[in-house]
Amino acid sequence: MFGRNSKVNLELNREVEKLIKTGGKEQLLPIVQAGEPVLRQQTAAYEGQLSRKTLDKLIETMRVTMIEAPGVGLAATQIGLGLALAVVEDHVRDDDDDDPREAAEFPFHVIINPSYEPIGTETRSFYEGCLSFDGYQAVRKRWLDITARWQDEDGKQHEEHLHGWPARIFQHETDHLSGELYIDKAEIRSLVTNENLEDFWCDDPVPNEAAAELGFEL
Repeated sequence: MFGRNSKVNLELNREVEKLIKTGGKEQLLPIVQAGEPVLRQQTAAYEGQLSRKTLDKLIETMRVTMIEAPGVGLAATQIGLGLALAVVEDHVRDDDDDDPREAAEFPFHVIINPSYEPIGTETRSFYEGCLSFDGYQAVRKRWLDITARWQDEDGKQHEEHLHGWPARIFQHETDHLSGELYIDKAEIRSLVTNENLEDFWCDDPVPNEAAAELGFEL
């Protein structure tokens, strides 16, 4: 559990409840786009500021919003909330066997106060997108292997070695919580619309090891 002495921030709790209600019955929240200040802010550590009921509703609303977007991750900043919390989820597809991104099953996780550090020095560069930079993708270099650390919704600490595409997803979402967008360190000359990526680049090799046939929005 989060600390016994943790205290619900009633004002913040009310604001989050209002935010959740904007999703309506469909539980779909608008996703903040690049240029909104919240995407550039360092988030506050989550220490139990929300009631468990509100936290659970927030997590479910974020998961629904992520899946419907569609995406494989969504950080709290992307719905305008400055707390160190994100949701991630991705699943292996039938055509992933020869995927150079090294896709792997990544079941639903709530990652609270996440951090990571590289294991070794190997990196990979692939096209990457973002639901908060909608319609575009660019080549981004990331660590191939990381040690990922986070707390779950019960406050339990986790540490796991992540490799390949799950490691990329975790890095992407964790970076969001410190005010970083993937485009900050992307190969800018590779920036392309989703449509042009499919029309012109899918079947051709691209620089910096970016051999992925598909770019997925994170």
